[in-house]
Amino acid sequence: MTIAIDRTATTDSPILDVLAERWSTRVFDPAATIDEGALASALEAARWSPSANNTQPWRFIVTRRGSDAFDAIFASLRDFNKSWAGDASALVVAAATTTTEDGSPMHFAQYDTGQAVAHFTVQAHADGLATHQMGGFDRDAVRTEFALPEGLTPLTVIAVGAAGSLDDTSEEIRARESVPRTRRAINDSVLVNS
Repeated sequence: MTIAIDRTATTDSPILDVLAERWSTRVFDPAATIDEGALASALEAARWSPSANNTQPWRFIVTRRGSDAFDAIFASLRDFNKSWAGDASALVVAAATTTTEDGSPMHFAQYDTGQAVAHFTVQAHADGLATHQMGGFDRDAVRTEFALPEGLTPLTVIAVGAAGSLDDTSEEIRARESVPRTRRAINDSVLVNS
């Protein structure tokens, strides 16, 4: 099943189709299993994203629906996220190693992990997977459940899977999925352009 609305961004300048078409759905097919090849490619894209001094601070917890690990991540989600994220085929936690072995801060770790997640989501979209990143989750619960060390900070949970049908969702989610995509004007984001 696919979502029956066009979510392609209307851009002011041309961008790659995979970027214009990628968006964060809340509608997943609850019967679909994860496409393991596409998931592997998304993780490979993340692996090859840039990082300061090639530190590669990102770490991923990859869980599939039906596993105890998936259930633990799902339990950490805030209530609204629980209303739709359980239909995803996989829940992936992206975490950043924020300190070096000697305890010094890694100032670019969260930025670099964000780049890895961006690479992940774009590759996933290119291979037919839908994704949605969530900040609404209990980081301490994830840290405890997976025995993460002090310097490893959970940043986001990514729902991953096949897109579902709007017909099978609640009115609230249908309304949110139908809102036109917007972004502020580029001139409001670029502070200096000389």
